[in-house]
Amino acid sequence: MDNQTAIAAAIAAATGLAADELKGYLETPPNPAMGDYAFPCFKLAKALRKAPPAIAAELMDKLVLPAGLSRVETAGGYLNFFADKASYASGVLSRVLSQGERYGASEEGKGGHVCIDYSSINIAKPFHIGHLSSTAIGNSLYRIYGFLGYAPVGINHLGDWGTQFGKMIVAFKKWGDEAMLEKGSVRDLVKLYVRFHDEAEAHPEMNDEARAWFKKIEDGDAEAIALFERFKAITMREVMRVYDMLDVHFDSYAGESFYNDKMQPIVEELREKNLLKLDQGAQIVDLSAYDMPPCIILRSDGATLYATRDLATAQYRHDTYAFAKSLYVVAYQQNLHFKQVFKVLELMGRDWVKDMEHVNFGMVSITDGTLSTRHGNVVYLEDVLNAAIDKTRAVMAEKSPDLTGEALDEAAKAVGVGAVVWGVLYSARIKDISFSYEKALNFDGETGPYVQYTHARCCSVLAKAVQAGLAQSSQDKPYDVASLDYEALSDEAATNVLKALDAFPAAICAAAEKNEPYLVARALMDVCTAYNKFYYDDRIMDAEPNAREARLALTDAARTVIKTGLYLLGLKAPERM
Repeated sequence: MDNQTAIAAAIAAATGLAADELKGYLETPPNPAMGDYAFPCFKLAKALRKAPPAIAAELMDKLVLPAGLSRVETAGGYLNFFADKASYASGVLSRVLSQGERYGASEEGKGGHVCIDYSSINIAKPFHIGHLSSTAIGNSLYRIYGFLGYAPVGINHLGDWGTQFGKMIVAFKKWGDEAMLEKGSVRDLVKLYVRFHDEAEAHPEMNDEARAWFKKIEDGDAEAIALFERFKAITMREVMRVYDMLDVHFDSYAGESFYNDKMQPIVEELREKNLLKLDQGAQIVDLSAYDMPPCIILRSDGATLYATRDLATAQYRHDTYAFAKSLYVVAYQQNLHFKQVFKVLELMGRDWVKDMEHVNFGMVSITDGTLSTRHGNVVYLEDVLNAAIDKTRAVMAEKSPDLTGEALDEAAKAVGVGAVVWGVLYSARIKDISFSYEKALNFDGETGPYVQYTHARCCSVLAKAVQAGLAQSSQDKPYDVASLDYEALSDEAATNVLKALDAFPAAICAAAEKNEPYLVARALMDVCTAYNKFYYDDRIMDAEPNAREARLALTDAARTVIKTGLYLLGLKAPERM
């Protein structure tokens, strides 16, 4: 049992209150001299009908001090608990070292499916910087939920339907050729699309041609379908290259076109339940009673809309996966859209809508315009990642001249891509982010490279222990867990590392509960900050043998947790930098 749980249980035994609630009240004192844990007794004043200082004094007399704690003191209305440092070190290290890279994992999900709709790129359109947040947040949530025992389902809801494909066909037939399709560049498709819009301003009849070609796609015309599939193949080949760079994978690429034959039953049910109303020729669900504009289901020409498609999508995902949760990682501009869709599902009697959530996020922009390749108003994500890799390679070549060739390329890719992803995940997702290469690639700030460098530092310390003959190989441990001297880890620097390691599992659970990967990132930063201070304050390799073994064990525990945290965020953990 960890110390916080033990303290809560002891206070519960003395008061008769719920231990889970009491645990939530525990705080960390601002000054270590005040203790390791603080319980604010004013939280109990109403229930116990006493002044906080009186409650603190009474509880100190009644409490049975749990194992792992050395003493408890009162300070006004607070109870301050002091951990037995050696016992605490033993408890934390034994958990981390025994569980290894599964430290913080659980089976709380019990295999329940969590559908996560993220990235959702558009066919024949650029995979741009605006897709970064959805892709990074969704990928991290996928890993976090899997780590907690759920069965995540990663869904890339492709934007692969609509009149834009008719426009693409018209543009291709006018200005494209087979050689362009063979070359297979989305950038060429985008140029065609832009040219169509420019030309259509002077020749509006082109829009009629586009609608006609899209109708041919809907009707299964062989030529129209063949071109549509070519555009799709070109796009997927290019975006898969970016997904490989990001190490992002999906279980389903079922896009908008997949739901074409699944919308009519939804429309019919809405009609049967008298939820559809005619409004200026369109079929709508009136949501004025819920302070929302109407949800348009069918346009006046009978065409379906995003809402129609999302209603069918929700039904399909529930029927297919019987999800415990269904998440939509989509920008906050779609807040109203999802509120409308969820409300319509509720009106249809879908009680499982309570398990659906719009995981919204802010926007990403780039401050260093001169450092990225621009195409009109588009910043391609692949260009951003490649620029980050190139800049990282240059920094590493200067800082680590012994790192060359393939090893340098591999590390530069891990750190460059990781820096971009970390820049999105280190803040609460709703915040707008202004991405800066200079800030993201800083090895000393609160950045991805700093965390990855700390992992590499831990690996370097352990490698030196092997070289010094303290272990037979890198597969063996340069310490004996059974005989560690935990008293050697009772100083403030070591204790702070242990506290950060101890807090890590709770951060993972909170990240899943709130769908906020940044909570893992912040917990990981706490581990790295504490470890680097420990690294400078406490000698490791030239300490006396007992202290050296204990500090190597703590280094190994920090390395393990940093690697796990980086994985959960979608970053690599290089061993050399």
